[in-house]
Amino acid sequence: MSGARANGTAMTDWAELRRTARATLIAAARHLGIGSLAGLGEAEPSDDDQDGGRQNLLLLVQLRWIAVAGQVVTIAVAQAGLGIALPLGAMAVVLAGLVLLNLVSLAWIARGGPVTEATLFVALLLDVAALTAQLSLSGGATNPFTSLFLLQLTLAAVLLSSRATIGLVALTTAALGVLMLAYRPLVLPQGEGETELFRLYLVGMLVSFVIDAALIAVFVTQVSRNLRRQDARLADLRQRAAEEDHIVRMGLLASGAAHELGTPLSSLSVILGDWRRMPELTASPDIAREIEEMQEAVGRCKAIVTGILLAAGAARGEAPHLTTVRGFVTELAGDWRRMRSCFCLQVRDEFGDDQEIVSDTALKQVLFNVLDNALDMSPTFVELVLLRDGDTLRLSVTDRGPGFAPEMLARLGQPYTSSKGRLGGGLGLFLVVNVVRKLGGTVEARNRSYGGAVVTISLPLASLTV
Repeated sequence: MSGARANGTAMTDWAELRRTARATLIAAARHLGIGSLAGLGEAEPSDDDQDGGRQNLLLLVQLRWIAVAGQVVTIAVAQAGLGIALPLGAMAVVLAGLVLLNLVSLAWIARGGPVTEATLFVALLLDVAALTAQLSLSGGATNPFTSLFLLQLTLAAVLLSSRATIGLVALTTAALGVLMLAYRPLVLPQGEGETELFRLYLVGMLVSFVIDAALIAVFVTQVSRNLRRQDARLADLRQRAAEEDHIVRMGLLASGAAHELGTPLSSLSVILGDWRRMPELTASPDIAREIEEMQEAVGRCKAIVTGILLAAGAARGEAPHLTTVRGFVTELAGDWRRMRSCFCLQVRDEFGDDQEIVSDTALKQVLFNVLDNALDMSPTFVELVLLRDGDTLRLSVTDRGPGFAPEMLARLGQPYTSSKGRLGGGLGLFLVVNVVRKLGGTVEARNRSYGGAVVTISLPLASLTV
């Protein structure tokens, strides 16, 4: 018990370390000019992992509806058109079982139930059992529609593991063996010769082949498409996990640097304060002015370090304060103008009726980063547009710079994709995209036809409200 408790404590400490590193990095990244990170959490797998299985089960349901319709038509043609006597009651029971199985499967999908390999195996096994029952009532192995077993085996090879596929092959082979020994012979109309019987058998084989080929082509293509989508989602999760690990390391570095810089900056501040009180230094206006500039620079450095350290305890939802959308943007624009000593920022408000939200440090620092990038490219004009689209908040930053290179637009949000040519460049938009994604939003970038670029951040208002 003590070992398990110690292990649990270590895991808790590591989780707390990761959380602190993420929260710390957002402030450090903004001040270093490489982006922001607050609000970025664990890349958790979502219900998307189950979507592939549910889509495949839905395909089996659709295939089963086709099988029910095809069997009804075949029974009607054989009974009424060819005069072949069939046990309609028993065959109707099998059809009712297939319909019931479909209804149960659809209810399971609608409830969001998990669809595992075992679920698909059982579904295919029941389809094999239903086909075996129908064939046993209509000639057994002499029925040309025995080739329909290949459809279930083909789907099993695509959907299931090797062991499960081998198991279904064995069971299907056993079912076919049973059909060769125990079956209800077809009762043909009086006067049918062997030639006519053989002709009917060949026609049945042709129809069976066409049905098999068409269904395999259609449904295997659909299943393959579902599997490719699932593989793409898994690849995306792996990419996010790699980005998370990279971000944690950056956060730890920023946190350590902030702690290390705190002490020497405090010492410099104390020394400069003493110098300002020394008559022999303040007697010279030039020296006094330089001391004042040095003290302002140290104060600025201390503010940066303080912001980094505060961010470690300022993850989203901690110590929030209420504001409104319009008040949040007004405060943000004022802080950015003051900190950058830049008055080129223009704010265009098209939001409409104001709405109360929680002031989000992560979103503020994300916008700081986007505005900084726009200022680098367009020192004389930056515009921030605030508008509402239903329940979505849209914040667009426009500049008059050269715009994004095509390769940058194609790799938007990937780390180290930058045209600035400096060390660490390209992390800004990477961190912006990650933060906004964790808040449930999206980031889009495009070039304007008449020059400049637009970066639009779209967020559901529900993610910012209490």
